[in-house]
Amino acid sequence: MYETITSPISYGGISLKNRVIFAPTSMGLRGEDLTARLGRIAAGGCAMIIIGDVPVLPHAFVPSLYTEKGRAFYRALADAVHREGCLLCAQLHQSDANIRAMGKYLPGVLTGRISKEALRPLLNQQVGPYITNLPQKKIRKITESFGTAAELALQAGFDMIQVHGDRMCGSFSSSVFNHRTDCYGGSAENRARFAVEAVSAIRRRLPDIPIDYKLAVRREAPHYGNAGVLEEELPVFVPLLEAAGVTSFHVTLANHGALTDTIPPKNHPAFGAEGCFLPLCDRVRALTALPICGVGGLTDPDFVEKQLRRRRVDCVAMSRQLIADPDWPRKAAEGRTGEIRRCVRCNKACLGGMMAHQGVHCIYEKEEIL
Repeated sequence: MYETITSPISYGGISLKNRVIFAPTSMGLRGEDLTARLGRIAAGGCAMIIIGDVPVLPHAFVPSLYTEKGRAFYRALADAVHREGCLLCAQLHQSDANIRAMGKYLPGVLTGRISKEALRPLLNQQVGPYITNLPQKKIRKITESFGTAAELALQAGFDMIQVHGDRMCGSFSSSVFNHRTDCYGGSAENRARFAVEAVSAIRRRLPDIPIDYKLAVRREAPHYGNAGVLEEELPVFVPLLEAAGVTSFHVTLANHGALTDTIPPKNHPAFGAEGCFLPLCDRVRALTALPICGVGGLTDPDFVEKQLRRRRVDCVAMSRQLIADPDWPRKAAEGRTGEIRRCVRCNKACLGGMMAHQGVHCIYEKEEIL
């Protein structure tokens, strides 16, 4: 019934057992809790899990590829996922947060004068000046570190690399944030340079590794997303990234706006429908023959099968749905779709849990306890 969903595919050179990928997600969990949660998702039958926001530079607050302790954590995570026949992808990223600028808001946050909801737009206001004034020497150090981090990721047990096309890559790509007048700013070609150099650094060090690129696309009329690539600029960015060594594209809406745009609830005015970001995939599909992974409110196996069969996308990425029911791939393969716990896109315990610093959960978890 779901022959395409369950069929294997060569995704940019890596063999996936089916077409379902767990999308990169800030889970807000640590250590054994994160390993157990992702192991459970792997056991449900998805083909690959993407670990979001793996830093390309040494980092003190999250597991670092540059320390033995950090690599041991990732190896344990890889072992847990691999035991279930699932692959693991490292989403390499560099933050575009201006740490010095963040300091001036800290007193307001600690005293309650600045809410967590109000902090996000304040920090976004600092991205443009930070990106625009970053010295070229530091830029080249960061882009070269993507190659170093990719090598360390493979040593830690990862099977594939994804370059995070939002964060710093996306902010350099965006004319909203990037107001530079040197070779990294101005034209679309120049604004693509940071991402191209990051991909090229990986390709030089690892000639055969598949490189996925999270292609963050922003829209106008109406305006959604501030970082990333304007839809009309895709004909510039996609060929440059492909020439640099990208082997597949993970297409989604650009961030640095409201979180409810990139993680849209069911009642979102523009992105409430099933497969809400797939129109962005259509724009990319017209520009490349490389595999494309689509994301955005995907819950219905019949809908997913139809999009895959039409080759609108080659793979689908899910986050909230696999958190609601990790067994979605297995139930679809076994024809038990009536038993799937569909994500209702309420954002209460997933996005809500993340914003409350309680970790990403699901309303269905309470039902299981009861």
